[in-house]
Amino acid sequence: MIQIAVDFLAPLKLMENDVVAAIGPQSSGIAHVISHVVNELQVPLLSFGATDPTLSSLQYPYFIRTTHNDYHQMSAITDLVLHFDWKEIIAIFVDDDYGRNGISALGDTLANKRARISYKASFTPGASLANVTELLTKVNLMECRVYVVHVNPDTGLNIFHVAKKLGMLTSGYVWVTTDWLPAVLDSSELPDDDTMDLIQGVVSLRQHTTNSVIKKEFLKKWKSKQGNERKQTTSFNSYALYAYDSVWVLAHALDKFLKAGERITFSYDPNIRRTNSTDIQLSSLRVFNEGNKLLEMIRDTRFVGLTGEVKFDEDKNLVHPAYDVINIGGTGVRTVGYWSNHSGLSVDSPESLYGKRMNRSSADQRLYSIIWPGETSDKPRGWVFPNNGKPLRVAVPYRHSYKEVVTKDKSTQGVRGYCIDVFEAAVSLLPYAVPRKYILYGDGRMNPSYNSLVNAVAENKYDAAVGDVTITTNRTRIVDFTQPYMESGLVVVVAVKAAKPTPWAFLKPFTIQMWLVTGGFFIFVGSVVWILEHRLNHEFRGPPSQQVMTIFWFSFSTMFFSHRENTVSTLGRMVLILWLFVVLIINSSYTASLTSILTVQQLTSRIEGIDSLTSSNEPIGVQDGTFAYNYLVRDLQIAESRIKPLRGEEEYANALRLGPKGGGVAAIVDELPYVELFMRYTKCEFRIVGQEFTKSGWGFAFQRDSPLAVDLSTAILQLSENGELQRIHDKWLAAPSCSTQATDVEESSSLSLGNFWGLFLICGVACFISLSIFFGRMLCQYRQFTPDEEEPHEVLEPDSQTRRGRPSRLVSFRDLMDFYDKKDAEIKEVLRRNRREARRESGEHSGSP
Repeated sequence: MIQIAVDFLAPLKLMENDVVAAIGPQSSGIAHVISHVVNELQVPLLSFGATDPTLSSLQYPYFIRTTHNDYHQMSAITDLVLHFDWKEIIAIFVDDDYGRNGISALGDTLANKRARISYKASFTPGASLANVTELLTKVNLMECRVYVVHVNPDTGLNIFHVAKKLGMLTSGYVWVTTDWLPAVLDSSELPDDDTMDLIQGVVSLRQHTTNSVIKKEFLKKWKSKQGNERKQTTSFNSYALYAYDSVWVLAHALDKFLKAGERITFSYDPNIRRTNSTDIQLSSLRVFNEGNKLLEMIRDTRFVGLTGEVKFDEDKNLVHPAYDVINIGGTGVRTVGYWSNHSGLSVDSPESLYGKRMNRSSADQRLYSIIWPGETSDKPRGWVFPNNGKPLRVAVPYRHSYKEVVTKDKSTQGVRGYCIDVFEAAVSLLPYAVPRKYILYGDGRMNPSYNSLVNAVAENKYDAAVGDVTITTNRTRIVDFTQPYMESGLVVVVAVKAAKPTPWAFLKPFTIQMWLVTGGFFIFVGSVVWILEHRLNHEFRGPPSQQVMTIFWFSFSTMFFSHRENTVSTLGRMVLILWLFVVLIINSSYTASLTSILTVQQLTSRIEGIDSLTSSNEPIGVQDGTFAYNYLVRDLQIAESRIKPLRGEEEYANALRLGPKGGGVAAIVDELPYVELFMRYTKCEFRIVGQEFTKSGWGFAFQRDSPLAVDLSTAILQLSENGELQRIHDKWLAAPSCSTQATDVEESSSLSLGNFWGLFLICGVACFISLSIFFGRMLCQYRQFTPDEEEPHEVLEPDSQTRRGRPSRLVSFRDLMDFYDKKDAEIKEVLRRNRREARRESGEHSGSP
């Protein structure tokens, strides 16, 4: 026997008969109750209306959902909300299993994508219009204007009746409903005008069913059977179509079950018989013995029905969940897109996308234009400042120092300073009013802790923090910052003193290594030129002592371009030209560097930057309350005992003047904007050394996902583009000229070998090539050279032949050196004579018989 469950008691009474399967109920709450019964009786329950996501096959193995799970519907609503860049919604729902569990699933899907439900507005089933009015009046006073309505179809329109009276269906409001609203509209072929007038601009989801030939033929037959009874239900909503397919699912499964030769038998469960009831005869309930086999056949059923492909996954849910995104406008309903778990939001039907690669990228999510409440196509902002009379709570740090940045004021506003002017200018560019109240944070005697200030915003003690709040990684994890309106970074400030004159200042332009290499190259180039010129140029000949002096004189005289020796060889001239170019560059660099050293006042400091500061053991001053303390301790691993918190300009100056030996500090580490003000206060008495070693900025802090952070970021960019941001900066933080002289502290300005090694390399390669060519030519001449007078050869005894090797080599090397020492003209004359003699001897041999 097959039963269709409609209400709560009817299905339990029907279970007294021998039941093999049940279809229904339409309510998720009743489905929870019946699922416990069918589990005990092993009777499959097919539900086309229970969408509660907590009805799972793990808890209820005999429960089969023949419609789509509300979890997918809530995922579709989440994608819809995020598609329009809204981060918060207000959920209006009926307080039962269907409403609570559906909204709980919505909260989970929103949280997974960094959005949230800002308020849950629930009402009891069957609530009166007065209760609904009270609920919506409270909701209307809140900031969020995106409402998701998840209620039962029988009372859902009451929400819009009340919303219409309260003026909540006008421009700026967003209403999104789950599939209950299309179920109401689709149940009647022509909804009345009053109903349509209530829901103008509402966006809703409807369970997607394919527009197949089977569906069209069925609807055509249904209408033809109605005939003159058109006043009755003449249209189907999606639930009716799923109900129709549910009957066919069971029919296919039973047909397969019976054709397989399975028997239908029942047995009593003693646990059930021990329970007694006056309304329901539980003792008559019997267990369907073959229920598990029928359940498996139902799960394996697969066919194409009115709703499309009917197929179940392992969890007994239908595959391919999809929804139509509809927009109510005028007298009809317009489909603006689709949603499926395969492709997300799309203007193409889900069936056309199932064969393609799965794509859930946010960049590919598309919908057609939507007409929102108030008959506007412009996307609503999704939030307003609440109408409950509560202004924005803005915390402002009450500083002890640097009052130009932000401080207390006697005006009605209560605060003033650079940060306040930037914030006020940005707010004035917003397209809506921002009622605000400035609240001082701190007592003014000490700088407040900025980490505590940011934590207070995150804990909802304040709505925002406006001031010199540095954007750091840890802070961005708990609050949202605007676009930085001031660039900042940590720098090192030190006390400096004028460098003492030194008689050895002329050596400072070059490093020791540079001096040594330069001197070595002078001698090397002089030696190369001497080798190349010795055979040709009489100025490079003479006694050995004179030639050595010539090498040194020629080498160092090129420094001043005052060498008197002329070069005659091509190779020597090439080497000399390159070397004079090198000398020119070295002389110019030396002159410029020495001029700078002697004419510019040099300031000295033991600290040259953050590296030398961290490697020392001297105390360091930081501004009290800022992030610099934690950065030095945690990131740079500097001992806390070295860090000395200071309150402001006066303590900065005193600590630097005293120095580490007098109980002060060796350097101050602070953000550049503060340091610029400190320079102005001390009239450039101190200096910045090194470069900024962090890059950050100041921003306004808001609670997470606050839409104000985004809008103010856009406003700050506008201020930067139109120059207003710079004008505010110049008004409060105009820096003295010395603030940019961060490099006039004496640093290691000597020129090193690294600045000139390219020149030395070119000169050295040229010398090597010239020497190679010279010695190659000389060896060729030596092989052709024969002396005029040959020395008599000594006849050696056979036993003395073992001693001939070494003297022969010595004589050959001596001959080579003698050959090199000869003038080039003499060598050429000997070679010409040798050639003439060779030609004469050749003629005599050819003329003899």
